[in-house]
Amino acid sequence: MSTPTPESPPERPNDTPENQQDNAALSNAKKPRTDDTPVEPSATNVADAPATDVSLISGEGKPRTYKVDNPSFFMQRGYQVLLVLGLIAAFFLVMVYQTLFGRIEQPAQMVTIEQGQTYYGLLPQWQQQIPLFSASVAKLYIKSQVDAPLHAGIYQLPENPTIAEALQILEQGAKAAMVKIQIIEGKTASDLYQTLRDNPGIKKEVLQDNDDNTRPASNASIAQGLDLVGILPEAVISSNDPIVNHNLEGWFAPDTYYYGEGSTDKQVLTDLYKRQQQALFDAWESRAPNLPYQTPYQALVMASIIEKETSIADERPLVSAVFKNRLDKGMRLQTDPTIIYGMGSRYDGNIRRKDIDEKTSYNTYQIDGLPPTPIALPSAASIEATLHPADSEALYFVATGDGGHKFTNSLAEHNQAVRDYLSVMREKKAQTPPQ
Repeated sequence: MSTPTPESPPERPNDTPENQQDNAALSNAKKPRTDDTPVEPSATNVADAPATDVSLISGEGKPRTYKVDNPSFFMQRGYQVLLVLGLIAAFFLVMVYQTLFGRIEQPAQMVTIEQGQTYYGLLPQWQQQIPLFSASVAKLYIKSQVDAPLHAGIYQLPENPTIAEALQILEQGAKAAMVKIQIIEGKTASDLYQTLRDNPGIKKEVLQDNDDNTRPASNASIAQGLDLVGILPEAVISSNDPIVNHNLEGWFAPDTYYYGEGSTDKQVLTDLYKRQQQALFDAWESRAPNLPYQTPYQALVMASIIEKETSIADERPLVSAVFKNRLDKGMRLQTDPTIIYGMGSRYDGNIRRKDIDEKTSYNTYQIDGLPPTPIALPSAASIEATLHPADSEALYFVATGDGGHKFTNSLAEHNQAVRDYLSVMREKKAQTPPQ
């Protein structure tokens, strides 16, 4: 049986001798080798071979893709989620620690809690001073850990306290006996001293004579006991007038306060002085231009006069404007409360012609400018009005008889306002039934 002869492939038009050689080489490459002799690649073949695309091997220049059913894909995603959750948990723990145990850098000091204040109202102070402080965490801690309400009073905080330490100290206020000290605006320093002397819950350090602890201390000894001598002008320190000499009038902020039983008069007076000093200097820093006051102390003196002249909030800036205008024009203040203060214990409730004509250190009918010291304890509102008077040309004011005052720009208008006042008072007296 004869073996069929394979048909020869048809001749291709591009089969040049060179192509035929290449085809022969390719055909030989596909055949299995029958010997172990290595074949050296020819330079021509290497040079002519196309370059390998490295990016297909390394993946450079193209985003790596994964099959969604690849286990390594889910493992990497899981590790990333766990890492993020771990970072969040660590941040939260640091925030909680800083909130409860972060320390405020401050010396040991007395802190006053006012009536009506709450624990939550204290949080902004810590929030400003402690990094990563969380008000929400602090509120949750207060709600879960603090049982007693916040009581008004004076508390001693240690050096560099944490909020947890401070809350523990403040919580003890519910268990401590508190004493109430009420100082009304317009009262005097002498009234304040007597209030503290009469309060059995306040220990006496500076308000009693050191020899027998019964006689009231002098102005000089009180100023020395409180270390407040430097705040007074030299004329006040060296005055021969016993009312003026070392008089701390005006320097204590009037208000209602609560202190822990056993607090000293020195602690109370020092606290009230610091409050008044802060109110005065805050108002002084933002004062209106072209005022006739050269020092904050002069403004304090005027604030005390305004406090005694009116208790109506809307009138304070107008009263301030009247006194400013009078000082600017070189006129005397001529205010009755200064007569009363200069009389001291001699005042019996009435001002007579001889009292108006008497020249004391304080009688502004007889002296030019301001009296040497304040004549009362002014409120922060009166201090503010002193340094921000109303835009008014008024030079006079007088009571209307129905509450408030009538402000006028001329003496003729003022005299008419006085006549109107007297008429109202006569009518009221006529309507009053006999006793």
